[in-house]
Amino acid sequence: MSWKQEWKKLVAIVGAFLAIFYLPVDAVRLPQPVMEALRLAKWYAREHVLLCLVPAFFIAGAIAVFVREASVMKYLGAGANKLLAYGVASVSGMILAVCSCTVLPLFAGIHRMGAGLGPATAFLYSGPAVNVLAIILTARILGLEMGLARALGAIIFSVVIGLLMHLFFLREEKDKLSAQAMMPKPEAARPLWQDVLYFGSMVGILVFANWGRPEEITGFWNAIWSAKWYITGAFAVAFGIILALWYGLKAWKVAVVAAPTLLAALLIPEAPMVAFAVGVVGLSAITSTHEGKAGEWFGQSWCFAKQILPLLLIGVLLAGALLGRPDYEGLVPSGWVASAVGGNSLVANFFASIAGAFMYFATLTEVPILQGLMGAGMGKGPALALLLAGPALSLPNMLVIRSVMGTKKTVVYVCLVVAMATISGLLYGAAFG
Repeated sequence: MSWKQEWKKLVAIVGAFLAIFYLPVDAVRLPQPVMEALRLAKWYAREHVLLCLVPAFFIAGAIAVFVREASVMKYLGAGANKLLAYGVASVSGMILAVCSCTVLPLFAGIHRMGAGLGPATAFLYSGPAVNVLAIILTARILGLEMGLARALGAIIFSVVIGLLMHLFFLREEKDKLSAQAMMPKPEAARPLWQDVLYFGSMVGILVFANWGRPEEITGFWNAIWSAKWYITGAFAVAFGIILALWYGLKAWKVAVVAAPTLLAALLIPEAPMVAFAVGVVGLSAITSTHEGKAGEWFGQSWCFAKQILPLLLIGVLLAGALLGRPDYEGLVPSGWVASAVGGNSLVANFFASIAGAFMYFATLTEVPILQGLMGAGMGKGPALALLLAGPALSLPNMLVIRSVMGTKKTVVYVCLVVAMATISGLLYGAAFG
């Protein structure tokens, strides 16, 4: 990759991010839909880009560079054992706890590495949907039966959607399997346990940096939230040691990045994102200038970033303009939504699935939103339909999925999620409504 050609794109993306991050949206008066689009974009930049997407881009780049294709094909490839492949993909959300946008770089990474369409789409759905924290919160606020229905529905959904995607595009999957069978098996560059620790440290940073504050101010989950940045820091230290020991980066360069990161954490403890940003910039600097695999790692991460970030920005702006934010309206009045999802009719469940599919839900925010809608008269069936369609899809998410696997497969995937959410809502509403 020639950075003489890429630096302008990097500067443009970073400049756009900073402009949106510090956007003075309350200092100007614009039409309500425009204000909601800008406010949602600013909130997204502050809450999700640095802590969620940037680590996800580095993980996706690492998958592309350091994960052996043979390993991906063994566990998730078109010819992998189906029970193992769908079992791994369907419970991935229990580990990742990511939102519908953060899962996209990871999905793009395993898709590019040769994962079968079925397991890849099962992973795409389960990543944000099978979220242990969200399921626990659902059970506590909306009731145990709703929490169990969401958990079982999400796991079953991921497997069924993956299998149907595999069947619908079976010819392409057979062609992929034939091509994979002819590929030579690459030699292992390092023991598997080293790769496990490497990816585990990055996933740890991603998960704990984004650990949300629980409703209760005491207990185990609150204790984790109170210590989240110490835990994140411990994973970051382990990550730096791993890079220096096994992944080709010189120890003194890792130390040069670690020193200002630690200094920022100590001097500005009330703003941990500053230290996080310093660490990201430092890691980018030492990897982008590396001539070996570490440089290739940064190059792949940058490729995912420039492909995904602009589409996400466009999607977030559109979602904000059309649907607004919780308690704030866009072009579509919120009263229309509340009145359309009462009862347990086919129309109500379908509308809830469609609304959930196009709205953007950050991790855990769907529960208080649903609590308000149910208080306004939303039926239990449509509530579950929205829970099963909403966290796994969004308008920004759809735009990126289309860039990864094409329009036809994206349309089929979205239709499957909406249809299954609608049917599940109908069944649940008939049983418990």
